[in-house]
Amino acid sequence: MAKQKTHGPHKPAMYPPNRVAALASPGPDFLLTDADFARIRVLIHERAGIALSAQKRQMVYSRLSRRLRELGMREFSAYLGMLEASPRSGEWELFTNALTTNLTSFFREAHHFPVLAEHARACPQPVSIWCSAASTGEEPYSIAMTLIEALGSRASTASVVATDIDTQVLAKGKEGIFTLEQVSKLSPERLKRFFLKGSGAHAGKVRIRPEVAAMVKFSQLNLLEPSWALKSAFDAIFCRNVMIYFDKPTQAKILQRFVPLMKPHGLLFAGHSENFSFAHQSLRLRGQTIYELVHGAPKGAP
Repeated sequence: MAKQKTHGPHKPAMYPPNRVAALASPGPDFLLTDADFARIRVLIHERAGIALSAQKRQMVYSRLSRRLRELGMREFSAYLGMLEASPRSGEWELFTNALTTNLTSFFREAHHFPVLAEHARACPQPVSIWCSAASTGEEPYSIAMTLIEALGSRASTASVVATDIDTQVLAKGKEGIFTLEQVSKLSPERLKRFFLKGSGAHAGKVRIRPEVAAMVKFSQLNLLEPSWALKSAFDAIFCRNVMIYFDKPTQAKILQRFVPLMKPHGLLFAGHSENFSFAHQSLRLRGQTIYELVHGAPKGAP
């Protein structure tokens, strides 16, 4: 009887070293060269004032590669060439939306809101507030809730102008629907007073009440535009956690344009890591990241 042939342990197929390395570390799906990244930094600065650092390269690749995949492109150079060839293309809006960071929450930087409430009670009616980086709506709705709590029935004449450069987040804000996780840090009293609980297809979500939503008007606005479609001055301006994406000269220009839009003794609310005192002699630090317009101060250049 023939002896059965035995086999040793299975050996993997042999590849040349460079082939093994290629299998272990597949390359990126799209080609982003140094020149492409430099062009992106220039374009987004020109379009939105955003100053991207060199450390943002991976973030840029991750976000814009979705646009390339959607358009069936393989190289960033082709995508950028398409943008530059069509200055009025709707793709510019998607390009800008992709590179805009939107981190927000209800009553973020909570120390600002008691100051806003006190200020609103002292202001002549009607009170008007501009939220210049509205994102998905948590901040302007927090402002509206604060005005209702502070003013009572007089809040019906108050208004909140909510603007952002990103049209996609504005649409979400205008919809006014949030998950239970997004409102989890609100008190039960505020949840009951300002939100409607979802059911059926909207189970696990809440919607802002109509009387709160009616106070907030959402619209698209680029802070770098040569003119802003704003018709009146404001009792307070919220510009929080957006200036950090601009360089110092851009910050100074925007703040210079804020000053004529502030009523006497108007307030300007900044983000926790932002400092505006360098930019304009009409602004005086009042409290933690809160600036007050100095009455009678010149409103000229910084």
